[in-house]
Amino acid sequence: MRTAYSVETVRAAERELMARLPEGALMQRAAAGLAAACADLLGRVYGSRVVLLVGSGDNGGDALYAGARLARRGAGVTAVLLAPDRTHPGGLVALRRAGGVTVAPGAAEEPILRADLVLDGIVGIGGRGGLRPDAAALVSLVEESRAAVVAVDLPSGVEAGTGEVRGPAVRADLTVTFGTHKPGLLIDPAREYAGSVRLVDIGLGPELPDEAELEALQHADVRALLPVPGAESDKYRRGVVGIAAGSARYPGAAVLAVAGALRGGAGAVRYVGPAGDSVIARFPETLVSDRGPKHAGRVQAWVVGPGAGDDAATVAEVLAADVPVLIDADGLRLADAGAVRARTAPTLMTPHAGEAAALLGVAREEVEGARLESVRELAGRYGAAVLLKGSTTLVAGPGGGAVRVNPTGTSWLATAGSGDVLSGLGGSLLAAGLSAVDAGSVAAYLHGLAGRFASDGAPVGAHDVAAAIPGAWRDVRE
Repeated sequence: MRTAYSVETVRAAERELMARLPEGALMQRAAAGLAAACADLLGRVYGSRVVLLVGSGDNGGDALYAGARLARRGAGVTAVLLAPDRTHPGGLVALRRAGGVTVAPGAAEEPILRADLVLDGIVGIGGRGGLRPDAAALVSLVEESRAAVVAVDLPSGVEAGTGEVRGPAVRADLTVTFGTHKPGLLIDPAREYAGSVRLVDIGLGPELPDEAELEALQHADVRALLPVPGAESDKYRRGVVGIAAGSARYPGAAVLAVAGALRGGAGAVRYVGPAGDSVIARFPETLVSDRGPKHAGRVQAWVVGPGAGDDAATVAEVLAADVPVLIDADGLRLADAGAVRARTAPTLMTPHAGEAAALLGVAREEVEGARLESVRELAGRYGAAVLLKGSTTLVAGPGGGAVRVNPTGTSWLATAGSGDVLSGLGGSLLAAGLSAVDAGSVAAYLHGLAGRFASDGAPVGAHDVAAAIPGAWRDVRE
């Protein structure tokens, strides 16, 4: 599992570690890892042209010491000093002794445009509120160049703790981060600026708390959570999921939700709603009823809302059930907030940014720009687990704690019906006994992986994603 910690936690851990190390040792560890990453990216260090963008903090010091190491290996290194009076003194001396030169921002255009590699050390994890004009001007020059761009710890201009981007920011090909991931490296929109991320171990691990701010599951974590039937299992012991979805206008939503549910680990799927003929024609193994959720038979979890139109009565009936419930799409609009908060069984809400914005009473852009804050706010307000869909899917529990960020997926998943498949998959995992946060996290992981497998770099339909779920499941298991 990959983890990320807040700026405050990282700084406290660094202070604890530095108190036990010789002065400057921690920065030298970071600089060594940074220089090695730059060398790997360059391929040939000797004769290469490297430009350092150096701010006033330790981030600039890391860049200077790494630049000194590259200069000693034969690179031509030029440091652009944005704050000459506050540049890290030890790093500056090391660079000059190694043969590096310094210039003011006004003389930076030619070195940047001729550079093979630009090392971004303008601001570190404490940077807030966007870049100042002189730094923003350098970022524009870098965008005009053909240089590879490496960010020190995280790209300058992004918010380390939230993933927000307030104005111009460095777009890196590679971000070399130290000790642990920072939330902004895992959450959009900041994640888009980070490029590939390389974690350098500087010995910070023992100083970090057990509970992280963010978690990103990996294959081994998902494998441990997947429901696997035992020798004594039957379809009822494996769990039965109910799907209350679809309408005369949107029968396909019901079909796709059932498709996801059938591949999600539960033993049986019960469908209730007006799209029964469409569902049974496509999936004859589904148990279909038109008598409403109360008379559908015993289920271990419900999915309600995909394509439901204005059927508020069915949504209310499902919310009154004393089993886990996943609420999606129209169900989010129709659900009574008080009824959601009053539930004692687990609840998982799965909005996209537009639906989350409506629930929070804010503009969609506000949710997209502050995804971490938004998913936490929704979970707290509704007393439910929340899966916020998007370019980075986040899953938050109602009691706080670590937020899960999904590392799989592809932009080709932005297609009609994809969310319906995800809902059915998540509901099936709820019925199989996973907690709301685990069901949401595992569903997002498998759904994203299935999207990758189904698309293979080309357009893909939601039915293709559903069909690829068994392959994703096997990939995780094997």
